[in-house]
Amino acid sequence: MTTNYLNDLNESQKQAVINTEGPSLVIAGAGAGKTRVLTYRIVHLLQKGVPAGRILALTFTNKAAKEMKERITRIVSPEIARYLWMGTFHSIFAKILRMEGERLGYKSNYTIYDSSDSKSLIRSIIRELNLDDNIYKPGVISGRISTTKNNLVTSSMYAADSSMQEYDKSSRMPMLADVYRTYAARCFKANAMDFDDLLLNTNILFRDFPDVLVKYQQKFNYVLVDEYQDTNYSQYLIVKKLAASHQNICVVGDDAQSIYSFRGARIENILEFKNDYSDYQLYKLEQNYRSTQTIVNAANTIIANNEGQIRKNVYSMNEAGEKIQVMQAMTDSEEGFNVSSDIFDKKLSKQLNWNDFAILYRTNAQSRIFEETLRRKNIPYKIYGGLSFYERKEIKDVLSYFRMIINPEDEEALKRSINYPKRGIGDTTIQKIFELASTLNETPWNILCEARKYPEHFNSGTVKKLNMYVAVINNLSLNADSSDAFTKAREIALGSGIMKELKEGKSPEEVNRYENLEELLNAIKVFTEAAETNGEPSVLEAYMANVALLTDQDTENEEDKNKVTLMTMHSAKGLEFKHVYIVGMEDTLFPSPMSSGSARELEEERRLFYVAITRAEKQATLSYALNRYKWGNLERCSPSRFLREVDQKFLNYPQTGGKPFPSNSSPAVKASFYEDSHSDAKNDKFKKIRQTDPSSGVPFTGSDPSQFSVGNIVEHERFGKGTIISIEGQPPNTTATVNFEKDGSKKLLLRFAKLRKV
Repeated sequence: MTTNYLNDLNESQKQAVINTEGPSLVIAGAGAGKTRVLTYRIVHLLQKGVPAGRILALTFTNKAAKEMKERITRIVSPEIARYLWMGTFHSIFAKILRMEGERLGYKSNYTIYDSSDSKSLIRSIIRELNLDDNIYKPGVISGRISTTKNNLVTSSMYAADSSMQEYDKSSRMPMLADVYRTYAARCFKANAMDFDDLLLNTNILFRDFPDVLVKYQQKFNYVLVDEYQDTNYSQYLIVKKLAASHQNICVVGDDAQSIYSFRGARIENILEFKNDYSDYQLYKLEQNYRSTQTIVNAANTIIANNEGQIRKNVYSMNEAGEKIQVMQAMTDSEEGFNVSSDIFDKKLSKQLNWNDFAILYRTNAQSRIFEETLRRKNIPYKIYGGLSFYERKEIKDVLSYFRMIINPEDEEALKRSINYPKRGIGDTTIQKIFELASTLNETPWNILCEARKYPEHFNSGTVKKLNMYVAVINNLSLNADSSDAFTKAREIALGSGIMKELKEGKSPEEVNRYENLEELLNAIKVFTEAAETNGEPSVLEAYMANVALLTDQDTENEEDKNKVTLMTMHSAKGLEFKHVYIVGMEDTLFPSPMSSGSARELEEERRLFYVAITRAEKQATLSYALNRYKWGNLERCSPSRFLREVDQKFLNYPQTGGKPFPSNSSPAVKASFYEDSHSDAKNDKFKKIRQTDPSSGVPFTGSDPSQFSVGNIVEHERFGKGTIISIEGQPPNTTATVNFEKDGSKKLLLRFAKLRKV
């Protein structure tokens, strides 16, 4: 073991690493090396002789935990690092519950339901209770139950709370408590927990069994938490309980990047750390190693507008860098064209890779236009946070068999696997199985195994089909505890008939599904080899425990790596790109209209902007459209208030003659072709100006766009005369690059530009 790692740290980082005793709050600005500090602090503890098994490190993604563990392993021996308790909140607490869950009535082989499993079960319950699914929407109910659990409200507590019942009545869902109660009971009966149960049940375990809490308090001498600003109430309580004995707690985060309140994250957890631990030490990591000085300084001017924060002075020693470019488009379609064109040009001129670029937007719906324009230019792209590999039908089909082998009481896995590949077991039969199980208070699996005992429900032909399914599951279950995950997974893919089913497909989609099955087996092979190398369990149950807790950041495919990334700003947190385009910078989009009535919500939107702009290493571009289609109507838009909050000396406005819009008036007047929507008097006056040719007094009308060709002299109502130097694209999205005598070169969408041939 070596101490040279301390040489890799600046003085602020070093102090946060070596002072390991007592409560510590490490405020790490964007790009300030918080992962390095957290990693080296663990290394330093090991260097001091702290046993690895006494250290608990909690992260929010498997990717972060893996990266930290790999760094630690490069400094200390793998034999030591393997004993660290390091992983996501959910994976660590899932591990504790597998060992201690019997106290709560769960078996150690419990299944973890993902969001689609939860919604499927809720959908079934809504149907069974004869509720209107147009009112009781599975997605809405799932979200409500999730929020309730994260506030540590169980189904019985929920049903007993009169204020919640009143709220549900006002929401036209008076039976929601019954849905929650039934959902909780069915999960328990199926020996299953959803993601929120992993936190809720850990809290219940520590509350109801003090000896278990003391056991883990004594086990973990040191508790370290990454991204502390993202913790919810449930996570906060668990961490506080675990650290109560030794008080050696170190939390790392940045209040300026707290953007997940909609998931239950509480910024108060980090802001009020000083109240929980009065003798705490505060360390500020303020040097940004990622971005240029211009980007860092601009970001500082943005976040300075927030009142609720721990003040810090983030700075960069990197090059000054280019000014942040502000792109203006006439319409949302033109915005897509402008951004795609700029990416194409920069990629060629600067010899970059496609994965050096990211387009960030406020809502997923904005991706469509950029997808279309990127396709037209043959620019490869990927949608981050889209359909995960493990959410694809063929993959979930195989995983449902894996789950049945591990936990045959898993209702959702049974539903998915019982008639795939087809065995002639129809929906009516499946419904009878579940109804009978409910009536007899049995599991559906037990009903299946004893189907012959219920001739009034299942005829002999149906019993034979059900027995075939039971036999398949029982045969595939043999040696599941001793075979490695890859061997057993391949056996299941063959023995279930899924591999044969997919291999016979000839269409491109079917071939793709078969290739996805191959990729799944490849992934299991990698898992098996890594587990055996590290001396960890390599059986199928261990693999499934790992897969159930994967996040989007853990499932990137190799073929997706060199592509332009499209994602929401929320999804971008923790990532970085050389060139970042933040699009839809309009008051009707960003900040979100839903935040306009709340100072607290507006501050979170501002933090989201701060996160988005600090993803950029070399250059950031802010883009907005003056008009955007909404519900089929083209509506006028005003540039975002956040654009005016950035210190103008860091911005460049190439499409408006380098002129920023004044801070004391709506930018829609000064920097656009459209009237100020805030003043009727100005509107009338401005309409007359823009609709009239100033030289003749007659209305200004454009020529037919199909008449234009390169070299034409044209006139624009605002920019005056110019020459068309290039024309690109097909109608109705044809664009022309025009070199105007006064304002220079501009790209215009011809169907909106109203150019007139001279």
